[in-house]
Amino acid sequence: MGRRGYGPALRRKALGAYSRRVCRSIKTLRGAEPPAGDDDARAAALQFVRKISGYRVPSKANQPVFDEAVAEVMAATTRLLEGLQAR
Repeated sequence: MGRRGYGPALRRKALGAYSRRVCRSIKTLRGAEPPAGDDDARAAALQFVRKISGYRVPSKANQPVFDEAVAEVMAATTRLLEGLQAR
C-alpha cells in the first residue's frame, strides 16, 4: 500500500478512524429520502475516485483503470448500504 507514497493517507489513525483529508464533499447516502439509488452511489464513487486520483477527467491511458475503480467503489457502496442495520 505504500507504493508511490499513498500509504499515509490510507492509514488508520487512533481509535480506528481514517484521515479526514479525503472526500469531504461526498454526501451521506444512508437514510436519504428518497433512498439512495444507483445514480447516487455512482456519483459518490466517481467523486471519491476523482479525489483519490487527482483527475477530474482521466487521460485515455488511465480511463480503463479509472472506470474500474469507480465500478468497484460503487459496488462496495451498494453492499454497505444494503448491509447496514437500522438504528
